[in-house]
Amino acid sequence: MNGPLLEVCDLVVEYRGQGRGRNCLRAVDGVSLRIDEGMTLGVVGESGSGKSTLARAVLGLVDVHSGRIEFDGERMTRAGQAHWRRFRRDVQVVFQDPAASLDPRMNVAKILAEPLQVHRPGLGAAEAGNLARKRLHDVGLDTAHLQRFPRQLSGGECQRVAIARALMLEPRLLICDEPVSALDISIQAQILSLLRELQQRLGLAVMFIAHDLSVVRFLCQRVVVMFRGRVVEDARAEDLFGDPQHPYTRALLRSVPIADPRRRRNFAALPAAPAGAFARGGCVYAQRCPVSRDICRTDTPLPVDREGSIVTCHFPGSKTRSTGQEEAGEMADR
Repeated sequence: MNGPLLEVCDLVVEYRGQGRGRNCLRAVDGVSLRIDEGMTLGVVGESGSGKSTLARAVLGLVDVHSGRIEFDGERMTRAGQAHWRRFRRDVQVVFQDPAASLDPRMNVAKILAEPLQVHRPGLGAAEAGNLARKRLHDVGLDTAHLQRFPRQLSGGECQRVAIARALMLEPRLLICDEPVSALDISIQAQILSLLRELQQRLGLAVMFIAHDLSVVRFLCQRVVVMFRGRVVEDARAEDLFGDPQHPYTRALLRSVPIADPRRRRNFAALPAAPAGAFARGGCVYAQRCPVSRDICRTDTPLPVDREGSIVTCHFPGSKTRSTGQEEAGEMADR
């Protein structure tokens, strides 16, 4: 059996403040995950949970405090220049804001040609042009767009160009950081269908970061749930959405709005976690967890394997309520 395409083990990323106090914020705290060839992994969690910092660490855009990142069996934290150059070719990224990720001084033809100039400088102009036209066709645009500038494109067209640029080097892993959150809902559906079709046809592995759980359910085979820098649940998508094991995952799923008033959940929001506070002992979710007990506040839980789902909780699968909030939600569902 082949090893994973990307493997992250016990990754820690810290941001240190300036001044005399020099407070330390641990944005990613011991994260482990793997992505196999052709697999789409969703990474979800509320704002500030460390999703984007995790992606930036994998891309080598932020310093890693400790831990290990391996791509295709090569440990990137120790890799030389040649391996990093190959990594830059094999791993591409699609950012959240499509307009901001494109150079406004370049037309689409130059935007698509730029990766080839860096990584395949020996490619002839005719072959490069043919590849650019093919990639535009792959993302549903025609050759007339080659002479247009980003300001002449809609948001959806800009994101299609960004995806086409990411595909120019035929990458093995595509990292998508909230790629549809800045788009209109109708354009979101088009881009998501495009990403799924391209992933299946080209055999891409994808790390898909999102807030929208319905998007993740549509695209991903496996899902990692993050809270305050840590992975609290890592499971197959069908298992996570069908029977979530961690209380935070259940809270996320219950927060999804329901249009049908007969099934709409009406319960109070959970209290916010203290800003910048990262527990050194105990469970990071203990202050907000409706099923927490004394051990949750003193002992850090270890990951537990429950039939392929990895859950970091002292009481995985427990649905005991300490408040009537979720009970009221269930009554509204009936």
